[in-house]
Formats: sequence, structure tokens, C-alpha cells
Amino acid sequence: MLYQYLTVVVFLVGAAVVAWAALAVNWLLRPKRPQVGDQRETYECGLKTQGPTWVQFRIGYFLYALIFLLFDVETIFLYPWAVKFQVLGLFAFIEMLIFIGILILGLWYAWKEGGLEWL
Repeated sequence: MLYQYLTVVVFLVGAAVVAWAALAVNWLLRPKRPQVGDQRETYECGLKTQGPTWVQFRIGYFLYALIFLLFDVETIFLYPWAVKFQVLGLFAFIEMLIFIGILILGLWYAWKEGGLEWL
């Protein structure tokens, strides 16, 4: 039993060593000379920036994207169910109805809270 945990610990330590070694090699090989002049300026499409470079976006755009990703990922769970629909039986059908009901409830809540309003 402890042997299985030892394997996991060895892999975790190995991953930490590889990550640390990659950072150390990067630090050793990087250019050490200081940046001067134009090297310190922001570069955007060959044009110098005008005004503040920090632009705030409305949170609604991010909420819209998160809701899209949420429902997009959840539809992935429908594909294996649809492939094995004939084999799974009534119990799996009822489970899927509950799952789709939860999705509809989440969509209704997002709609009610204004998460789907673009402007």
C-alpha cells in the first residue's frame, strides 16, 4: 500500500525538480545586459501607444464567455449518453432529464440575472 504512495511522491518530486531546473536554466541563459531606450517601451503593431495602456472591459463580456464555456463543456456529457442510449435504460434517461433540468435552471438564472445581456 505504501509503495503506491511512494510512486506518487516520486512523480511529484520529479515534476518539481524538472520545473525548478527549467527555471534555473532559463535564468542562467537569459541576457544579463540592462534594457535601454526603446527596448523598455510597449510595442503594439508598430505604433506608439497613446493614452493609458490599461483598458478596462465590461465584466459582462467575461460573464457571457464563461456562460458559453459552461454550457459548451456540459454538452460534451451528452455525447457518450447519446451513443449508449439504447443500452443504458430508463434509469440513465431519468438521470439525463435531471441533468438537462439543472442546465435549464442555470440558464434561466443567468438570463434572470442579466448574464446574457450583451450591452
